[in-house]
Amino acid sequence: MPNTPFPGADPRPAPSTMQLAPILTVSALNRLARETLEAALPLMWIGGEISNLTRAASGHLYFTLKDGSAQVRCTMWRNRAQLLAFRPQNGMQVEARALVTLYEARGDFQLSVEAVRPAGMGDLFEAFKRLKDKLAAEGLFDAEAKRALPRFPRAIGLITSPAAAALRDVLVTLERRAPQLSIVLYPVPVQGADAAARLTDAVRRASARAHQDGIEALVLVRGGGSLEDLWSFNDEALARALRHCSVPVISGVGHETDFTIADFAADLRAPTPTGAAELVSAGWYAARHELASLGPQLERSFQRRLEALAQRLDRASLRLVHPRARLRQARADLDASGSRLQRAMQRQLERAHLRQATLDAHIARLRPDLGAARLRVSELGRRLQQASVAHISQRQLQLDTLAAHLQHLGPDAVLARGYAIARDAHGRVLRSAAEVTTEAVVEVQLAAGRLQTQVTARLLPEA
Repeated sequence: MPNTPFPGADPRPAPSTMQLAPILTVSALNRLARETLEAALPLMWIGGEISNLTRAASGHLYFTLKDGSAQVRCTMWRNRAQLLAFRPQNGMQVEARALVTLYEARGDFQLSVEAVRPAGMGDLFEAFKRLKDKLAAEGLFDAEAKRALPRFPRAIGLITSPAAAALRDVLVTLERRAPQLSIVLYPVPVQGADAAARLTDAVRRASARAHQDGIEALVLVRGGGSLEDLWSFNDEALARALRHCSVPVISGVGHETDFTIADFAADLRAPTPTGAAELVSAGWYAARHELASLGPQLERSFQRRLEALAQRLDRASLRLVHPRARLRQARADLDASGSRLQRAMQRQLERAHLRQATLDAHIARLRPDLGAARLRVSELGRRLQQASVAHISQRQLQLDTLAAHLQHLGPDAVLARGYAIARDAHGRVLRSAAEVTTEAVVEVQLAAGRLQTQVTARLLPEA
């Protein structure tokens, strides 16, 4: 079999006369090794501990996956890393779904990681991801559906276990930040076989009683734990209940790195139970700090208002006049107004008289001469009558002439001059001997009477 050089092999012949094996470049060797690895080893799950974790500015993750006796470098590209439902940390035991490959530029054996899940939680994590993708596809997590929290709620509902440390954290935080805020506790277990169903029932009960209990927001809290501990908050029915709750919902479940389906379904996610208490009391807490600056502002505003009113009072006092003086001035103003009114009316009357005289003269100039018009109308009537008589006489003469012509050309006049009209058996007028056959019966109309004849012969004109 002839030797076939590898891609990238040096094409120069060996100095010996014998055909030697091709010489590979380093690039070709690394490429061949990468292709061989990727073809031989399929996409697989690999378990180990994360170390040397680096988050690049581009969003890519670089880390080492190790166990007790070996380690391997791993790369997770940004488009994959941004889909993670948790934040990887050094020392975390994980399972990575990866493709075995080789970084050609340095010849480094490494894993190209597609997905990462906490070790030992493969089935739960996959179930979490499937449910999250399903509800997201339905639009249950859409940002447009999220509701804003009331800035100054008068009462809130709190769903958690009465024995949970998270309850104490929330109460302490609210007592510090908004002690006037009323709290309605809906006690429920946050862990256990039936916890998810009871959490869902508590959310629905709080939603139905929101108006009656006076709550304006609902807070769902639980302390941190493993994925199994928090699994009750990854329930589909609970997510739908949170989304359809009649008041805005804050989810404060677990620690900052913990994510549950309830976090995505709620209107707002807090990193911790304490963070949830801080979010729901943020308006009251900010108002307490704003109040210190509002006092001086209010005082300055009142002062400016009082100064403006004092100036207005001073200006008004300058305009004060004794009633007797005001009456004298009013009487003088009234007399002056009467004089002005009388002069104005006199001027208006004079203008009206002048305008009337002008219009009378104009009308007199435009008045028509009715006597001349009557004479012209009489003359035109006489001429019209004469023309009508002449026209009628002319038309009568034309009519008599046309009637004489019409009578001269009528069928009866033609028949009187010795002509006849022949018709076939169907009454049609015959214009040619070819229109009848021999032996046919023909009716002949004369000036006086009719004849029925039988055709014995036809004399047709010569062609």
